[in-house]
Amino acid sequence: MTYGPPIPVIIDCDTGVDDALALLFAVRHPGIDLRAVTCVAGNTDVDGVVRNTLTVLETAGAPAVPVARGAERPLIEAPRSAAHVHGHDGMGDLGLPAPRRTPADVDAVTLLRREILASPRPVTLVPTAPLTNIALLLRTHPEVTRNIERIVFMGGAAGAGNATPVAEFNVWHDPEAAAILLTAGVPITMYGLDVFNRVVVPAAEVRRLRASTEPGARLAGDLLAHRPAAPGTTAGGTGGTAVHATVDGPDEAAGGLGDAGALCAVVDPEGLTTHRLPVEVSLAPGPTRGQTVVDRRSRIGGSELHEGTREQAMVDVGLEVDVPRYVKLYLETVEAGGTR
Repeated sequence: MTYGPPIPVIIDCDTGVDDALALLFAVRHPGIDLRAVTCVAGNTDVDGVVRNTLTVLETAGAPAVPVARGAERPLIEAPRSAAHVHGHDGMGDLGLPAPRRTPADVDAVTLLRREILASPRPVTLVPTAPLTNIALLLRTHPEVTRNIERIVFMGGAAGAGNATPVAEFNVWHDPEAAAILLTAGVPITMYGLDVFNRVVVPAAEVRRLRASTEPGARLAGDLLAHRPAAPGTTAGGTGGTAVHATVDGPDEAAGGLGDAGALCAVVDPEGLTTHRLPVEVSLAPGPTRGQTVVDRRSRIGGSELHEGTREQAMVDVGLEVDVPRYVKLYLETVEAGGTR
């Protein structure tokens, strides 16, 4: 595949296992100009997210990409980590070294504003985490939307959730922030659990990556192998987590790309089938809080006829994904990146 000028991208993440896979891809893909990374509490606490992000960028051989610390907690909710999925350090307890790099001397919202407005081309913003930083940015500096091409966020679900039966982790972690994102006034693509759970790297490829002598490729393999499932099954994790399956036999764990699929969709949108649909976030207390309510009906129903229609954001919702295409893209990118 040939690419035009690199797409300016900013990632907002809560670096646990598959945010790290996404960072490795973004650093090494020739079609991405990674301009900044901002960090938010989610999979682990925000200081752990900053540490993990810097370590991954170092291991990947990234240039001096600015990294900024963001929100410590959601807008309203108490913070709720995903240590049960990502390990106590957020990176599968792999014992990775402390980074030598240091974060920027500005906060995440300041860095987001600066890099978005300074970009010579409109930026593609890729949140793979709870959306607290993005909500604060949009409310504090709404002028940034004039230089945002698109927001491709990992979050939500048109079908089943994982944090609850109907809510995906990133949106459930900060539903108010997700609701603000939907009012951004720029094109939005939702890379939700409907596609997130499907892109699985076969076990043989995971083993090959783990045997690599190149640090970035080896890290990708170790991350993909972090959460094996029972033989012949697929195990869903939190949004922004790796989702793994054992498909080649007992004890041979395949690994899900998770968040990295959203970056694949940025450089190769043809691999993702989307439908433009109304989406809103349930903010009411109770079992539906944090649900992304995706209206897939072909016509209005009794509620609208009797109560009137509500204004809802129109979102390009990912519903199908070309799994072999994205697996191939990811592997080729991460392995070739170590030789450039």
